[in-house]
Amino acid sequence: MKTSDFYYELPKELIAQTPVEPRDSSRLLVLDRKTGDISHEHFYNIIDRLNEGDLLVANDSRVLPARIYGVKEETGARVEFLLLKQISGNRWETLCKPGKKAREGARFSFGDGILRAEVAGVRDDGNRIVDFDCDENFFATLDKIGQMPLPPYITEELKDKERYQTVYSHELGSAAAPTAGLHFTEELMDRIRAKGVNIAYVTLHVGLGTFRPVKVDDVTNHKMHSEHYEIPEETAGLIRRTKENGGRVIAVGTTSCRTLESVATQFGEIKACEGFTDIFIYPGYEFKVLDGLITNFHLPESTLIMLVSAFAGYDKIMKAYETAVNERYRFFSFGDCMCIL
Repeated sequence: MKTSDFYYELPKELIAQTPVEPRDSSRLLVLDRKTGDISHEHFYNIIDRLNEGDLLVANDSRVLPARIYGVKEETGARVEFLLLKQISGNRWETLCKPGKKAREGARFSFGDGILRAEVAGVRDDGNRIVDFDCDENFFATLDKIGQMPLPPYITEELKDKERYQTVYSHELGSAAAPTAGLHFTEELMDRIRAKGVNIAYVTLHVGLGTFRPVKVDDVTNHKMHSEHYEIPEETAGLIRRTKENGGRVIAVGTTSCRTLESVATQFGEIKACEGFTDIFIYPGYEFKVLDGLITNFHLPESTLIMLVSAFAGYDKIMKAYETAVNERYRFFSFGDCMCIL
């Protein structure tokens, strides 16, 4: 299977630049993965597609305001830092632009000096190992001066940082939002619970590798990035009981999907655990947990459109994407949603 098989034409104006208000007013394309039938609704209608005894599994990771702008202490040169991964304490793997100004030993200050940094090393891939120092809590300081690391296809400024967080985000650590969850409001979630549908959480900290293009012609030669996940005992128990009672387990987003399928693949069951996953799901993969998937519309030739093609079937997904383009759906992170059941 070739990467080019997952290409589709997308007019630039369909790439959503801003989120809709309220969150649950986005459009919803519902795809029946058995018949391929498609219907067009709004996200607040998702409750009508859920049954008593079903279980939604969502990713509660919270996005770091990980893009910060500072100046080099020696020269005053302006440099952009993007925090990628916490190594230990205030030591982070960081992407620096321009990199030539961030050689080992270089020192920087941010936010009029409330945050300081020194480059401790340079990795083979060009990323920097950076030690940060601040007077207050590091994450509180980051919240004051940091900007959301929006995907490169979003060029408009985000006025409210919380609109790139889910309403249930809790565990700080992602470099990008688990965007399928952006459509939920607290009120809608209350209505869903009142219907007898359970909601459980996993944590998978989304890395910037989620935007990394597939550069190989043969899909099977692509190497996925690794991301940290955690499944608490409460969630594992709810999944087991839902399956035993004949309910459906429906993942909110590809990150929740990858977490569940990673654990089921590794252990043969869902259990409380944490670790790292680089699972790559593409057509031919046999799903072990999922009965449904709520997901946004993904980039052409991305690992995410490959994942949804594996779940719903390649032909059905490509037809659904063609329909979404023709119907002028909004695409990608701040775009509309698809429900596959």
